[in-house]
Amino acid sequence: MRENLAEAANAYMAWWNLAGVDCAVGEEPVDWLRPAQTPTRTPVSVPGDIPAQAKPHNFETFLTWLAEDATQPERRWPGAMILPEGPTHAPLMVITDMPDPADIGAGALLSDRAGQLFDAMLRAIGLKRADIHLASLFLSRPPGAMVEASDLTAAAARMRTHVMLAAPRRLLLLGDRTIRTLLPAADSGSRVFNHDGGTLSVFATFHPRLLLGQPAAKAECWRILQGLIEEMPE
Repeated sequence: MRENLAEAANAYMAWWNLAGVDCAVGEEPVDWLRPAQTPTRTPVSVPGDIPAQAKPHNFETFLTWLAEDATQPERRWPGAMILPEGPTHAPLMVITDMPDPADIGAGALLSDRAGQLFDAMLRAIGLKRADIHLASLFLSRPPGAMVEASDLTAAAARMRTHVMLAAPRRLLLLGDRTIRTLLPAADSGSRVFNHDGGTLSVFATFHPRLLLGQPAAKAECWRILQGLIEEMPE
């Protein structure tokens, strides 16, 4: 019986606590009909609030900016970043969309079977990896390979600076997402890429990962590469 009375008393007190009555007598009068005031929250700083650093003006500081700037979209994603590689003023700069899962493990873009096919494509136009400047729109791979529209806009602006500082002779875009991001619909038929320092001849073709699954697309890819060969410097 005592246990039942104790449980009833606890339940009774809990009900009053939920109702907002936490003491029998207070020193200040309380207007119980006044709506409760929402406490003012102090703004909390988050990584997105960090002011962006000014974009660098040479390629060495650009690489440091990519690796260390806290406002890069890749800072929100897990996994290591893969930075661009290859010489500046290269005869060709190749841009893909993002690292594949195999690339993350290898620490380099276009590895595994897609990389083998890519190397064959380069040999077909008389080049090897050491000759080209290789980069990706995004330096790491987001969950599900999904990116927000704002991230695509930021990546496009970042790449326009990248191309200006890398200063290649020609540009080759790999994959639909790369093409749509860097050549908007209004310029989809254009063979000129507008970057921060001017314009550059651009070619666009399928990503090697698609060619592995759709061999019939290789003929169209080869046609585009032939056009690139015709414009390559002697």
